[in-house]
Amino acid sequence: MAGQECIHCGEDCGSYPVIWEGKAFCCDGCKAVYQIINENKLGHYYKMYDGPGVRIEEDDAVFGDKYAFLDTEEIASRFITFRQGKIVKAEFYIPVIHCSSCIWLLENLSRLNPAILQSSVHFVRKRLFVSFDESQISLRKLVELIASLHYAPDLSQNENEHDARVKAGRKLLYKIGVAGFAFANIMLMSLPDYLDTANDLSPEFRQMFSYMNLLLALPVFFYSASDYLLSAWKNLKHKVINIDMPVSLGMLALFSQSVFEIATATGTGYMDSLSGFVFFLLVGKWYQNKTYQALSFERDFKSYFPVAVSKINQDGTSENIPLEKVKPDDVILLRNKEIIPADGELLSDEASINYSFVSGESRPVRVQKGEEVFAGGRQIGNAIRVCIKKDVEQSRLTQLWNQKTTEGKEDGRLQNLTDQISKYFTMVIILIAIITAVVWYFIDPARAILNFTAVLIVACPCALALTLPFTFGNTMRFFGKAGFFLKKTDVVEKLYRSNAVVFDKTGTITKNEAFRVSFVGADLSAGKKQKIKTLSQQSVHPLSIAISRFLSEMPEQGTEGDPIDGMLTDYREITGRGLVGSIDGDEIRTGSAEFVDAGEESPESARVYVSINKNVLGYFRIENEYRPGLDQLVQYFKKLKWPVYVLSGDHDAERGALEKIFDADKLFFRQSPVQKRDFVRALQKESKVLMIGDGLNDAGALAESYVSVSIADNVFQFSPASDAILRSQEFGRLPAFINFTHISLNIVRLSFVISFMYNIAGLYFAVCGMLSPVIAAILMPLSSVSVVAFASLSTSVLKSRLYRK
Repeated sequence: MAGQECIHCGEDCGSYPVIWEGKAFCCDGCKAVYQIINENKLGHYYKMYDGPGVRIEEDDAVFGDKYAFLDTEEIASRFITFRQGKIVKAEFYIPVIHCSSCIWLLENLSRLNPAILQSSVHFVRKRLFVSFDESQISLRKLVELIASLHYAPDLSQNENEHDARVKAGRKLLYKIGVAGFAFANIMLMSLPDYLDTANDLSPEFRQMFSYMNLLLALPVFFYSASDYLLSAWKNLKHKVINIDMPVSLGMLALFSQSVFEIATATGTGYMDSLSGFVFFLLVGKWYQNKTYQALSFERDFKSYFPVAVSKINQDGTSENIPLEKVKPDDVILLRNKEIIPADGELLSDEASINYSFVSGESRPVRVQKGEEVFAGGRQIGNAIRVCIKKDVEQSRLTQLWNQKTTEGKEDGRLQNLTDQISKYFTMVIILIAIITAVVWYFIDPARAILNFTAVLIVACPCALALTLPFTFGNTMRFFGKAGFFLKKTDVVEKLYRSNAVVFDKTGTITKNEAFRVSFVGADLSAGKKQKIKTLSQQSVHPLSIAISRFLSEMPEQGTEGDPIDGMLTDYREITGRGLVGSIDGDEIRTGSAEFVDAGEESPESARVYVSINKNVLGYFRIENEYRPGLDQLVQYFKKLKWPVYVLSGDHDAERGALEKIFDADKLFFRQSPVQKRDFVRALQKESKVLMIGDGLNDAGALAESYVSVSIADNVFQFSPASDAILRSQEFGRLPAFINFTHISLNIVRLSFVISFMYNIAGLYFAVCGMLSPVIAAILMPLSSVSVVAFASLSTSVLKSRLYRK
């Protein structure tokens, strides 16, 4: 039956599928979900999309007390958005929503339980909104129902940050709406000026239209343009000139000159150009923000922890309390795969803690009673009790998260390209405008102020303000579609200017939970393989899972036939040592050399020894599997003459394999998070470092680097604060992304050339007095349109280079 696909998720069922009513499933979890869907006549779910199901891990089918914390009103209220009597509305973030069948099933929850009144999905935000009768189904039972379909809500999202981001986006749209409305209507009322028929109107009509234009322009200047004006003012107070300074100066010149002309009835002003300029600026800003509004890069360190923990009281009872209420001397219960939320002391006899999230070491650490355990470690195996010694905010994990750079990113030396140019551009334009006013004061005093204003208006740095948002905004959008998500537009420029690269090892250049497994020892018959596999399947330890998968794919060896007739009995998992159980009267052991009496442990690589009835059969050698494209990626950086380093918190068992790819003198093992940070900090003094990592143990190094990229198997789940997130499937395409940053910078340079051509021509005519403020105001938005069109079209035409192999 090998090779069958799971009816629910489409995965390969392997040699021993789970069978129900003649249908094959890869695990009991998928079978359970299939039964729920079909018992409630929701079979249409499987017809809407090829392979709509999501693979269910077997241990997810039974929840136990996993969601018991939702029975606490204080915690439940975080997810409840409305309550009136017994009717409650809740909102959940569900990251695994991926197709139309997901939406259809989640929007038909009422057919699974009549207590659910209505459910709807916001696909882009991956949000589920559910209205239900609280007297018939609790929030906890509702979440368990949703999770039983394997759409488990992510209950750790930082909602306050999301709400703030949404409000900021709405505010920007309001400002765009105000500027766009005013721009259209002011242009309409300025039509006589455009057609040179204004003299045909009576003075009263002309003045009325002028006052209406002024009335419409007031909210544009004081509301829509407020961010630019305030930014320029604040920077000026700190003696800093950025792009907002010349932009604000142009707005101020347009507005003040227009108000003067309207108030003195000497003209109709240039409110159309002002509102149009503000409108284009805001659209560019919105375009920039749009590309990363769905991702949260700066997440609180506690967002990776459970929202509640199980506290053991003095009388032996347990209760679920919010994470923020965990205090020193509290005793908490940690189950399999749960993360330690704060530093503490182990009260159980022993534990196996996986610190790969913090230290980068992939091997679980064996901890004895009374020894310290640290925040960020993941418990593997049986439940343990821990006495908390520090507040969550004072743990080593928190200190690591809060590490701030002191030299690289916050010292103000790395100025944005636009700010560098605009600083000198502004001073030059102001100087030219003053000289023009002084010269014309002696030639024709009446024209001095007009020519001064014309210079400021025509030379307003539209391209400087619009080129980067549209060019880099387009680049960010194309990168996002290809699986590379940038935090800010200036990351494009930083990727271009980097000249050294540092890799983390575990989870960055190696696949998460993916191993190369080989067996060294006696030939294994089919029966022995099945017994070892059956024992390994009982454990959730990564090495046991790797062995189980390896045995499923391992070709037949030997000729001895000893099929399994009995069931596994006397199963025990000794934390940090191994597994033991009996099948058909045979005792099977897998684990450390000491546990199976195989002699001394070898430090060369991860080894899991195996014995049957105390007869050692050999061992499984388990090595990390490197990400596809690693060789080509390293060669790409070497061709650029970048030094390429590897910093690993793991042991050096893989040094030989890595030396075939990297230079031997640039490999560093057993590096603590602090050592990684210090290494990057020192290297940053002589280079612009691109740091590529994946875990919280890299947070300090990521912060110290010139530009940082974190690798994520799922971009909507936790990742450390970084400048960019690269989907792990696109790891080998990083050279294409870096090459495209060169294209983007060239487009920016050409856009600057276009803008300077406009400015040089415009300045010549303005300084000579041959350009009125009206014509200058018309040329300004025309320059903006040409630059926007060039930047957008150029990046769109050249984006195909991202997809070249």
